[in-house]
Amino acid sequence: MLRVGIIGLGFIGQVHYHAYEALKGEVKIAAVCDIERSRLEQAGGISGNIGGAQQKLNLDAVALYTDAAKMLAEQKLDIVSICLPTYLHAKYAIMALQAGVNVFCEKPMAIDPAECDTIIAAAEASGRELQVGHVIRFWPEFVWARQAMLEGAYGKLLAAHFQRLSQTPTWSWQNWLLDGDKSGGAALDLHIHDADFVQYLLGMPRAVYSCAYCGPSKEADHIATQYLYDGDVVVTGVGGWMMTSAFGFRQAFDMAFEDASVVYDATRTPSLQVFPRTGDPFAPEVTADSAYNIEIAYFVRKVAGQKLPEIITPFESRESVRLVLAEKKSAQTKRVVAL
Repeated sequence: MLRVGIIGLGFIGQVHYHAYEALKGEVKIAAVCDIERSRLEQAGGISGNIGGAQQKLNLDAVALYTDAAKMLAEQKLDIVSICLPTYLHAKYAIMALQAGVNVFCEKPMAIDPAECDTIIAAAEASGRELQVGHVIRFWPEFVWARQAMLEGAYGKLLAAHFQRLSQTPTWSWQNWLLDGDKSGGAALDLHIHDADFVQYLLGMPRAVYSCAYCGPSKEADHIATQYLYDGDVVVTGVGGWMMTSAFGFRQAFDMAFEDASVVYDATRTPSLQVFPRTGDPFAPEVTADSAYNIEIAYFVRKVAGQKLPEIITPFESRESVRLVLAEKKSAQTKRVVAL
């Protein structure tokens, strides 16, 4: 039975709590830390862009802390989830790794590649596992589409277009998301999901060309990118958080293969559809389990010693930060940026 701690009990911290709770018999949530005691006393009810407020948490059997260093010193933990604002990831991930704990850190790994490198170095020095929460690599519809490409089920991939749009996130602790120095804006916090999946799908592009609009965070709060690869595949991504609250949130992709079109839109039912060149359209069967549950289960079982296929590495997470920063530089300079 692995003992788990969570640092940060905002919306994503609650998502992690429920994901670990679903692994009864494999893990025990031993401790939770949040700098605001009120979150520990009335845990639950915080909303985010991926859904409504999480249900209230039962923390009666969990040790509660407002000091992460104290929690790591007093509790014998096997795993800790870092569910803090991006600008705090490096400090607390390194703290946990140096305490000998395996770390699951929410995405992005850090504000810039240099900070990512310090975290990776700490993981290598500690000999512990480090995974960053690039959940789209585990999202059932995205997993299905990537597998279809790898198997050549519909011939060569000709084009892929990704979209991730959200209402402006006004719900974050101390409004950190709308402080570009702390979040990196929508490009680094939100759009990175699709940038990382592009890397997972096709490898790092040779260059990017982007345009962006700077909104409340004084950063790229809406960005559109063309990912440039050798060959003739066309790959684009659009992401931002400047939509109205009535719009809410949408993630989607369109993939054009030689022999089929594959379309995903989280706001539609069915969300994933295949339109073959010959034959009738159909909706592939994918698991209904939450991708957050799947990625947490993957990490837990990896820490437990199971031999699993490699889905995400710390270096790839670092490279996704570098990729998004190249996109932001392209938007600022209005030039192609080589990678």
